[in-house]
Amino acid sequence: MVKYRQILDLHFKSVSQRTISTSVGSSRNTVSDVITRAKKAGVSKLTDDMTNPWLAKKLYPEKQAVKKGYYPPGWEKVHKELQKKNITLKLLHTEYSDEAQNSGKLPYAYRSFTEKYNLYVRKHKATMPIKRKPGQILEVDWAGSTLSLKDRENGGDMPVYIFVATFSYSQYSYVEGFLDMKSSNWLTAHIHAFEYFGGVAESLVPDNLKTGVIKPVKGEPILNESYRELADYYQTSIVPGRARKPKDKPSVEGAVGFISRQIIAALRNYQCFSLAELNDQIRLRLDDINQEPFQKRPGSRKIVFDEEECGYLIPLRPPRLKLSEWRIARVQSNYHIQIDRMYYSTPYEYIQSDVDVRLSKDVLEVYFKEARIASHKQLHGEPGQYSTNPDHMPDHHRYFLDPTPKQSKRQLNGYIPHIESSIYNKVNFIEWRTILCLINKILCQSL
Repeated sequence: MVKYRQILDLHFKSVSQRTISTSVGSSRNTVSDVITRAKKAGVSKLTDDMTNPWLAKKLYPEKQAVKKGYYPPGWEKVHKELQKKNITLKLLHTEYSDEAQNSGKLPYAYRSFTEKYNLYVRKHKATMPIKRKPGQILEVDWAGSTLSLKDRENGGDMPVYIFVATFSYSQYSYVEGFLDMKSSNWLTAHIHAFEYFGGVAESLVPDNLKTGVIKPVKGEPILNESYRELADYYQTSIVPGRARKPKDKPSVEGAVGFISRQIIAALRNYQCFSLAELNDQIRLRLDDINQEPFQKRPGSRKIVFDEEECGYLIPLRPPRLKLSEWRIARVQSNYHIQIDRMYYSTPYEYIQSDVDVRLSKDVLEVYFKEARIASHKQLHGEPGQYSTNPDHMPDHHRYFLDPTPKQSKRQLNGYIPHIESSIYNKVNFIEWRTILCLINKILCQSL
């Protein structure tokens, strides 16, 4: 085997090629070729990582697997494909073997294929520890595992979904169970976590779940409006982790696994009928986890949080945020929008426009391009009810809804020209309105 490092080492010491050839046991042509290729490759001095195998690949890349007749795998493609669901290294090796045979070259055996892939991962996919700052990041997520409650009516199991929030710096965590993962519970869990911690982190890092992120656009995800409103109220920012990138939020991913073992697994056989009772049991085990001493450094999650991180949190803003829900609706031709099978009016100028609807506990507000255009008290009870503000109606609709005597006479004159004033004055105003309605009905039937 050619001693590339020794050849270059002697060359850089100004030793002649004849002497180098004698010292390393290689021909003068080989020594000359190694020196020439080193100059072209920009190797002007040797470092510790420039081993003989490294120099062989650097100076003679054509002598690698291709020259021996083996088909070179595309390791970057293999690594990306392996991250997809249900894709295995065995399947990728089968596809690679087919490609090699179609190219007229030899494929690596499965054992060599896996060894070379592991070598690629170690060299090119190394991770770097990132030093987190106290109070900077709070990672939030739903745990994959669930607990359960007993249904009082039929004795069946009702799933309980576990919310987890973890500080990246201290690993101090908050855990709570909910009966569903809807937006209202997602926001409530955040508020409870803020109150448990006694403050808010500079940034929230959630997953790309629908209750937090409407569309995970690369670079600038579109946030759920209710979630954005919560962040604005508590003066924090939301930085969603990238899709299928769990290392963007490693603390909560690790905490989810740890909590699944320490809390969810421990309570798997615990039976109760009340969510509050189950959360009390979760809180007891959570306090034990936060106060448990670290194995590889002094202190505990609770001690590090109290001594180093708590002072950097953004203070809680009183009073507690009143939760709201945002929806999108289209103004119908009758200048009403439909929400939960109830109808609410908007100014008629916005017919066929898409509007944002904010639902709070008792009030419904309608926004167009961030400007509020209508507000109603929420309707409850029988579906199909209407809440109509007369100011939202066109003038001719408003006249027909509640005409004055003068307006009624003007409308009747359109049907019966030259109506006698004496006749009009003798008839009660309510009777004229009845006559007007009957005329409209007859005309509609005739049409």
